[in-house]
Amino acid sequence: MRLYAVTFGIAALAAGVCGAQEDRSGWPASFTVGTASQGGTYFAYGSGWANLVADELGLSGGGEVTGGPMQNMALVHTGDAAFGMTTMGPAAESLAGTNPIAPGLAMDKACAMFPMYQTPFSVTALSSSGITSISEIPDGARIGFGPAGSTSDTYFPRMMETLGVNFERRNGGWSDLGGQLQDGLLDVIAFAAGVPVPAVSQLEVQTDVNIIEFTEAEQATIMEAFPVSEFEIAANTYTTLEAPARSVSMWNFAIANCDLPASFVKAVVDVVMSDNERMVGIHRAARSTVPSNWDKNKVMPWHPGAAEWFAENAGADIPADMIYGQ
Repeated sequence: MRLYAVTFGIAALAAGVCGAQEDRSGWPASFTVGTASQGGTYFAYGSGWANLVADELGLSGGGEVTGGPMQNMALVHTGDAAFGMTTMGPAAESLAGTNPIAPGLAMDKACAMFPMYQTPFSVTALSSSGITSISEIPDGARIGFGPAGSTSDTYFPRMMETLGVNFERRNGGWSDLGGQLQDGLLDVIAFAAGVPVPAVSQLEVQTDVNIIEFTEAEQATIMEAFPVSEFEIAANTYTTLEAPARSVSMWNFAIANCDLPASFVKAVVDVVMSDNERMVGIHRAARSTVPSNWDKNKVMPWHPGAAEWFAENAGADIPADMIYGQ
């Protein structure tokens, strides 16, 4: 896949930004953050914190459009991207060597860096379709599942099949799929993205949509079959919602190449985690980007620099066997 860099900041005047005594031995002069497709939460969130870190640390850095969590694990593992973002499901599959991008390769050079937010799984259709529930999705419906290999594309088709939905699978970036839904080329979009999803917010401005929640029984079925937890999309997330919408979710974490200098990763974590209000200004999903959520990672080894920051600032008691190189 061709990557398009969105770069921010400059390397000039880098020295002294984080204190005159700071040891920057081995730090890269620039960095990239693997995100996902434009129109999705990963791109907005990831490009935002890349910009913030570049500005604060005086480096050249930015976000890259990618195929999402699975590809980000591969890019960070190989070092083609210093940082990336992933969800717990794709992370576990990548560590086990079942990432479809490189079957058989255990991607153990991608380390946990900081908690981001939960990814709710939600369904959107045009109001004119008359679809108001999962059970009303017609046989053979054309469903957009996001970019190939994304969290949504990896898990949502399986979820739909588990719930007895028969569909035609379509892939693409969220913005593109939103346009196809509006043009009648799709019947439903199955989103797995932090809320509010920019593509859904844009659709709300342009047309009437139904944001479809899971029933209690559907939610229980999905939670039993997949590595997800109970979630509720708040009513104020979208103008369309009049009440909270029942959903399921999967945690997202920022990841770093495990061989990056500990002092560099610690400094990046400090920029992101030390001012939540600033992060929420980048994207509302960052309300969950707080130090106390460090314990939501039960899959990936921690980068030593990140583990040190959370031990010092969040009282994290991370087992040694969960820290890379220890």
